[in-house]
Amino acid sequence: MLIQCTKKLLDVIERKPVAYEEKDLLFSWHANLITLNRRKTVVLVNDKNRYVVVLYGLKAKDFERFDEIILNAIRLTLLDECIDEEIVEEYLRQSGEIVYGKTKNSSYVGKLNTACNIVPYYGELLLDNTIYKTFVSKIASRYLVRKQEGEGYISPGKEMFKDLEIFAKRPVFKCKAVELKVTLQMENHNIWRRLIVPLNTTFTQFHKILQAAFYWLDYHLHEFFIYGDEIWDISLINFINHPSYNKAGYKPVVNLVSYDEDFDYLREDGIERKLEKGIRLSEYIPKYKRLQYVYDFGDNWRHYIEVERVIEDYDKNYAICVDGEGNAPPEDVGGEYGYDKFLEIISDKNNPEYESTLVWGEYQGYKDFNISEVNKNIKFVYDSFLL
Repeated sequence: MLIQCTKKLLDVIERKPVAYEEKDLLFSWHANLITLNRRKTVVLVNDKNRYVVVLYGLKAKDFERFDEIILNAIRLTLLDECIDEEIVEEYLRQSGEIVYGKTKNSSYVGKLNTACNIVPYYGELLLDNTIYKTFVSKIASRYLVRKQEGEGYISPGKEMFKDLEIFAKRPVFKCKAVELKVTLQMENHNIWRRLIVPLNTTFTQFHKILQAAFYWLDYHLHEFFIYGDEIWDISLINFINHPSYNKAGYKPVVNLVSYDEDFDYLREDGIERKLEKGIRLSEYIPKYKRLQYVYDFGDNWRHYIEVERVIEDYDKNYAICVDGEGNAPPEDVGGEYGYDKFLEIISDKNNPEYESTLVWGEYQGYKDFNISEVNKNIKFVYDSFLL
């Protein structure tokens, strides 16, 4: 594997560059050293498809074993893309021993600089728990970049998947996933979606998937509750009005929130609260099989989520909706009572508010459930890495 480094990086790793021409560009990368949040950061860009791999918070001891770290960074990032582990290991095996060279020419340096300019936008996601920033790598690899020849743009992520499929001569995706039934808890309506979701999905992404599945427009705050098997002692708490309320009466083991400001309000029920940023479904699922997603604390839409089965060899790197029923309410309709009034009006063409209410509902995201459209919207969440 050829790693073509900028002078700044070569000076830090203290490697003498060699004259070497990689015949297969899939095994060739350009690399640069930048500083983010006062921490040393290395950005690698694949020469064939411009896929990006990011290392963050490197220390002197890390540069002493830089060969090992580069290989592990590529390995972990591709595995986090849900690439079959056998294909990843074969790619690294055929890459051979790492050799270091100087940057090739201004064209490749320009491509490298483009990636280095993208990564700082996601500085807040560069947590200090590991030097391997697979999530930021995947985001940077979704940015559309101009083709080397001619007009038009490419997605480095998609190009890498194509190249690995050609390399492996077979489909490349294989990961662990779960099938979930998500039910919007309402007294008078049956509204639910059945989703298959890779377990490496973050809760922030899962929020976006649920928004797409129910045609919500992400106008409001949200939170998750993860439930164990313990039942609330309802004599100690106003159970029905509690934010984590669910009909089965399970007590949460953790409350995942989406904003730092949520910690300004102390919990009095002993439930642990965590910021959802960077937390993946696999940290809690399938160990715990019941969740709740609360969206819009005013209308208070509570989605009860059950793990129905675990899929060991899911053949996609994104979620899909496989079944569902019922139209979700429009945004800001006023809870279930408001939704009932909304449906009453739009079901009567003679109602003087019919036309205006129908237009308002469409503007607020109300539409008939269509599984094809839902899946198109969910795929967009993954392709663009909406956050």
